[in-house]
Amino acid sequence: MPVENKIYIIGSSNTDMVIKTEKLPVPGETVMGGAFLMNPGGKGANQAVAASRLGGQVSFIAKIGNDVFGKQAIQQFQREKINTAFINIDAEHASGVALINVDAQGENSIAVAPGANSKLTHYEVETALESIPENAIVLLQLEIPLPTVEYAIRRSHEKGLRVLLNPAPAQVLSPELLSFLYLITPNESEAELLTGIKVTNATTAELAARKLQAMGVCNVILTLGSKGAYLHNDKVSELIPAPPVTAIDTTAAGDCFNGALAVALAEQQPLQQAVAFACKAASISVTRMGAQASIPYRREVDAIPLVSVLHS
Repeated sequence: MPVENKIYIIGSSNTDMVIKTEKLPVPGETVMGGAFLMNPGGKGANQAVAASRLGGQVSFIAKIGNDVFGKQAIQQFQREKINTAFINIDAEHASGVALINVDAQGENSIAVAPGANSKLTHYEVETALESIPENAIVLLQLEIPLPTVEYAIRRSHEKGLRVLLNPAPAQVLSPELLSFLYLITPNESEAELLTGIKVTNATTAELAARKLQAMGVCNVILTLGSKGAYLHNDKVSELIPAPPVTAIDTTAAGDCFNGALAVALAEQQPLQQAVAFACKAASISVTRMGAQASIPYRREVDAIPLVSVLHS
């Protein structure tokens, strides 16, 4: 593993409150649940923990409240060996909270109160970007203000950095913004919002990926849940399968995938191998309850033979 594999993750930090139920409630319905769990979460934080556990040198740029959830988050990041120097404290707004229902099949529904996450500004991001090394990977999501995301992507691109965007939660993005990206990782619904193409199989995944590439993204990876991930760029267009597992909770699977992908790219792994590595990590995470609690360590991912997910 290279000594320098620095990853800068810009995004959200939440506390997840999870209820396990037989089925997800429909509007107006109350469903009696079983186990209740309170876990650290937020897409940015999840991806930071994933990248750190899998061997990345991670710095996290975020904003949290001056409350018990925020203080617990800082302590957790430090335990995970994440650089917290760029985490900002908001004295006026609470830390973010997510309410999550998980059904018996492992599917979930999530409502988020962003709190301090919604106050992260480009000034605070710039402080981190000023000292970022030229070989670093920058990874973002969309749980912080879009103008902050746009600024961070533009500035990172100007500095010649490889920028990865996980476009979740789904939002419409400008072609100009997409042109600054090295790589984008939408799931099926996010890809449909961005392209207008409903992704149901490998054929429609390729159509959506080609459209995203035509909009300016160099590399497109569509995450397809248990099917794996579809990789498309100028050199390759193929479905890279995930190891077969029995899922019990998919809450942080996408975040685990993205954190793992950032690590593999920071280690200069070839793109197909990096996607396979990320599929392995995500496949482990769905077999466990919780967000950050479900994220595997490097030794667990390395224990799965690469040949089982990469056939070329």
